[in-house]
Formats: sequence, C-alpha cells, structure tokens
Amino acid sequence: MKNEQMTIIGAGAVVGIIASLLVYFGNPANMGFCIACFLRDTAGGLGLHAAKVVQYIRPEISGLILGAFVAALVHKEFAPRGGSAPFTRFVLGFFAMVGCLMFLGCPFRMLLRIAGGDLNALVGLVGFVGGIVAGIFFLNRGYSLKRTYKLTPVEGGLMPALAVVLLVLVTLGPAFIRFSAAGPGSKHAAVAISLLAGLAVGALAQRTRFCMIAGIRDFVLFKETKMLWGFGSLVVAALLCNMLLGAVTGSAFIKLGFAGQPIAHNDALWNVLGLFLAGFACVLLGGCPMRQLVLAGEGNSDSALTILGLIVGAAFCHNFGLASSAAGPTLNGQIAVVLGIAVVTAIAWFNTKR
Repeated sequence: MKNEQMTIIGAGAVVGIIASLLVYFGNPANMGFCIACFLRDTAGGLGLHAAKVVQYIRPEISGLILGAFVAALVHKEFAPRGGSAPFTRFVLGFFAMVGCLMFLGCPFRMLLRIAGGDLNALVGLVGFVGGIVAGIFFLNRGYSLKRTYKLTPVEGGLMPALAVVLLVLVTLGPAFIRFSAAGPGSKHAAVAISLLAGLAVGALAQRTRFCMIAGIRDFVLFKETKMLWGFGSLVVAALLCNMLLGAVTGSAFIKLGFAGQPIAHNDALWNVLGLFLAGFACVLLGGCPMRQLVLAGEGNSDSALTILGLIVGAAFCHNFGLASSAAGPTLNGQIAVVLGIAVVTAIAWFNTKR
C-alpha cells in the first residue's frame, strides 16, 4: 500500500508539472490541463458551436485517450465493455459539462487554478465536495446503473480510432476545421508538445486510476487517503513550477486573489453550484471527465458515450448562452444549472433501490 501511495504522489507531481509547463508552452493561464475546456474547444474546432474564441481541436484529448489505450494494451487491461444505461450516462455527461462551464473548468482545472492563486477555485471546491457527498448519499442506498457487458475489440477500439482522426485533423487543418484567431482557443502549445503531454498523463492516469471523484468519494466512504495525497502533490508541484517559471521568465504565473483571474469569474454562489452539479453527476457516472477519457481508452463504450455527452453539452452551452465568462454567469446558465441538479437528482432517485 505504501508503494502504491508513493506512486500516486509521484504521478500527481508529474501531472502538475506537465500542466504548468503546457501554460509556459502556450496554453491559457491556469489551463494547462482542463478536460472540460479542451472538449469545449474541440467541439468548436469541429464546428459544433459558433463561439469563435474557443475553437481548436486540442491534441491533449487525443493524447489522453491514446496514452491510456497503449498502457492498457501493454498491461493487458484493454477490456471492451459497455451497455450500462448508455443514454443515462450521455445525459449525466451533458449536465456535468453544464456545471463545469458554469465554474469555467473541470475538477482538474480547479486544482490548477488553486495552484495559480485563484481563490475562487477554493470556493468551487466546497461545491464539488458537496456534490460528491450528495452522490454518496445515493450510493449508500443502492444506486446503480446496472452491469456492463463484454463487447468486441472493434467496439472498444472506436474511441482510440476517433482520437487518431482528431489528431490528423488538427495537424492537417482542412478548411472545414475551425481555429480561433483570438481568445483562449488561440492559445495553445505546439501539436507535438500537447500530444506528448496528453500521452504521458493518459498513461499515468491509467496506471494509477487517478480520478478527482474517486479520491474524495473513497475518503468519505472508506477513509482512504492515497488519492488525496496525489491531489496534494499535483497542486504543490504545479505551484512550485509556476513559481520557478515566473522567476525565470519574469512573467506572472501566479496571481493570488479573487478578482481578475484568467478565464474565471468570482460569483461564489454559482461557482459552488456549478461544481456541485459537476461533482454530483460525475459520482453517478463513476469518475471525473479525465477518468472517462481513460476508461474510453481502455475500451469502455459507456465512457465513450459520456464523452459525447460532455461534447454535446459544451456545444449546447455556447450555442444557447449557458457558459459563464469573465463577466460572470448568464441567466440561461443559472437556469440550466438548477435544472441540471433536478435532473441528476431524479436520475439518482430512480436508479436507487428503495
């Protein structure tokens, strides 16, 4: 157990450093790795939404899936499976994205924002933990989306194949693919650097089962702390790397406070409620957005459908004005978050043995 814990701590530190370096190489500030942001940008790059400032097929997404795929193959853990309430998972993925884009980041970016000095992320963490606790309430009462079934290798390989297609598209840049000329979508590391970072994080996450949901869930249920140590090492490593990069370059990689944080707002209530919804939905899914990408790389078609739900949710948020901005949340977004909490609660209720 001690060796396993040290492995998770080491993996967390490596991931934190990679995320910080991605900002140095061109990614937006405090967004070295954000699954929600990357899927949102990818949806825009494919033309699924019209927000011109967030359109770019992020190679990190392909890298995460392919890194997990290769690691699973090498360690004989590639196991195509699915059939566990696929449409329900799609809906949960949709509303998890609604919550993330209210907060402006996934749980992974929440940690990176903390490492960058954004105190709004600490406020959001309260909501995230609250959402996980809400999900645990139903887990303890028998919540389940039923069993999965063994599928063919072809079915399990479809998401890794799609990851390769996305990589080809962003590399060749055909006319129908969209690239932001300004805004967060225009800020990115070189394709090769982004891909290598994604491959490394995907492989590490596959081997350690790194998951923002699992760490807090297992601590509440079983008093298991090993994943929490991984979260801590990620924040500390990213913080130290940010400090070092700031000293070397003379640029500000850390800004302590609430106001004026990059790609963030300081509306505390909706930061809390946004991550409450994301945490609640992800507990019912069995993993955070990054974990869903890793599972899809391992051949899980239910996770692949969850990812499609996340992508459609991102497109919907930007097409209908649900996503927040630096100016704060929109009324449409507030309505969507409240509706999402109601829908996720209903899904939990009707899939719980009573």
